[in-house]
Amino acid sequence: MLRPLALAVLLAFTQAASAQLPAPVSQLLFDANIPEDAMSALVLRGDTALLSHQAERPLNPASTMKVLTTMVALDQLGPAFRGRTELRTGAMVSGDVLRGDLVLRGGADADFSGEALERMLQSLRNQGIRKIDGRLVLDRHLFNPARPDIGAPQFDESPEAYTNVIPDALMVNKNILELDLRSTGGKVTVAAWPELDGVTISSAMTLVDADCGSWANGWKQPDVQRDRLGKITVLLKGSFPKFCAKSYRINVLDRQDYLDRLFRATWKRLGGVLAGDTIEAATPAATRLLAEHVSRTLPDIVRDYNKSSDNTLARTVFLTLGSLEADPVVGSRALATIPGETTVARAERTVRDWMRAHGIDDTGLVLENGSGLSRIERISAVQMGGVLQAGLRSNWSPELMSSLPIAALDGTLRKRLGDSPAAQRARLKTGTLRNVVAVAGYVRDATGQQCVVVAMINSELIGNGKGRAVLDALVDWVARSGVAPVQLP
Repeated sequence: MLRPLALAVLLAFTQAASAQLPAPVSQLLFDANIPEDAMSALVLRGDTALLSHQAERPLNPASTMKVLTTMVALDQLGPAFRGRTELRTGAMVSGDVLRGDLVLRGGADADFSGEALERMLQSLRNQGIRKIDGRLVLDRHLFNPARPDIGAPQFDESPEAYTNVIPDALMVNKNILELDLRSTGGKVTVAAWPELDGVTISSAMTLVDADCGSWANGWKQPDVQRDRLGKITVLLKGSFPKFCAKSYRINVLDRQDYLDRLFRATWKRLGGVLAGDTIEAATPAATRLLAEHVSRTLPDIVRDYNKSSDNTLARTVFLTLGSLEADPVVGSRALATIPGETTVARAERTVRDWMRAHGIDDTGLVLENGSGLSRIERISAVQMGGVLQAGLRSNWSPELMSSLPIAALDGTLRKRLGDSPAAQRARLKTGTLRNVVAVAGYVRDATGQQCVVVAMINSELIGNGKGRAVLDALVDWVARSGVAPVQLP
């Protein structure tokens, strides 16, 4: 058992620790009227705390919570872990006909896409199957509940936005329609991908004289209409600038409709026939594998969601902690179920057990989905600092490091800290909500020594870049620190 980080910090107070924020940070807080008690910060060099300001106070971390999910996933699942999607059946094949149901079973495959589905269905055709004389069974039951999206409260005023997609174990294309919007010939034309059987996209948007760059100001949540024959129309509303072309991703279709219609459109295009209806159910006990898709390995997935701060991918990995374990042959296998326990509760227990095993006190930690897209998640800078220190000691430290945005170079830090010595030397996960800004990661000081940096501000006054400026000033201060004083003659 490693000594608790809180103890390490307290011992370090007798050395170089300071509760006083650096002058540039304090000045920017003062200029923005943000009270200093709205900020928590911790800077560690080894086990020495260079700065500890309200570091044991739990605050909302926004997307920096993804660091915790990432570190636990790398340690618990390992870098060879892969999610998987399977086509299975218990029916016999007679000629070119599958005489029964076809099961599409989800396994938290973060890369499952329309292209992956088409390759799986092409494999069926290559096996001589043309007609499925049964039902399509969609199995999302790896997660409990199988449909976490049903009944979930709306996070903000844009439920259709990609950032708000709640994953399930059989998510394809993240349930997204990709729209191509163009104002030509006095009207708005729209094309959508992927092609879905019986789904039409139409526009009732009005053209206005406006800057194309501010097109989203006229966007309104689309209507989804279903006729008596089951055909679906997605009706776009609001306004759109003249002489403008934009792409946008929306999540407006029920995922049962989305996957059913994508399957049917793809199978039909490959020359296949599906005779039965589509239902949602668990996979029967006696089935055999017909085709499969496996995701990229875990380090690729965590890099994707940390660099771009993808909430859906991070939530998928968090739920995976409560539903799957690594398998050296096939990449992953389902954990034995515990009756009555939700996947979120099981994932949270996995995270807390990992923290305690690494000497990190989990008191005050609040987990909702592991992505930071939450109004209630809380973590202290001391706890996050402990996670980052554990990351430095982990066998998978390179995988964690490579997943974090690099200052002034890529991801969510691409346009920040360009004029600082932290540029290309700091690797930090960022976090942003309406009233939250945060950073958590690693910054090399002026001597090249790696420092752990965690900072969070929870305030309604952080807008217009004011909160980010404060955090950037702290990172810049760390990057400039560590230079030995010049001895005067």
